[in-house]
Amino acid sequence: MDGHRGNRYGRSEAARQAVLHAADDLLVERGFAGVTVEGIAARAGVAKQTIYRWWPSKVDILLDTFIDDMAEHLTPSDLGDLGRDLREHLARVAMFLTRSDGGAVFRALVGNAQHDPPMAARLRADYLSQQRERDRLPFLRAVERGHLPSDVDVDGLVGQLVGPVYYRVLVTGEPVPREFTDRLVDDFLSR
Repeated sequence: MDGHRGNRYGRSEAARQAVLHAADDLLVERGFAGVTVEGIAARAGVAKQTIYRWWPSKVDILLDTFIDDMAEHLTPSDLGDLGRDLREHLARVAMFLTRSDGGAVFRALVGNAQHDPPMAARLRADYLSQQRERDRLPFLRAVERGHLPSDVDVDGLVGQLVGPVYYRVLVTGEPVPREFTDRLVDDFLSR
């Protein structure tokens, strides 16, 4: 990759992004089993040895791809109203998980995690903990605005509202339309 300057960690951001995008594209095209480090290297235009200096395995590359995608696409907006914030956030989560390349990466990683306990632990630690913090934001903002009591069980609320989206995506395979996510929020707000 001529023209790339390494950062203080020895890798260039442009090359890193090329690898992450290549992994994402290959997963969508070929599925988890069809993604190889060799294929990622060829698609990204970097040496296989370069990838192994940066990531120990294709799973590590896919996890980094997914974590970057989630932070970019699933940080809730602050629209100033809990109902609007939740409706927008749940719709974005559903869209991301069902219709984006990042969602395809997530579904593949969860499937692989069923047979790879260390990978499952990393997925939970690196992804779920970060996304859970983002999912908590609308509720924490509502507490700050005085719209929810300060002792509200934020984690419980996240499970009640976000959990059904993941359940449909990962278990039942049912669609997750905007009407479904809006109804979850409306039911919560009507209590």
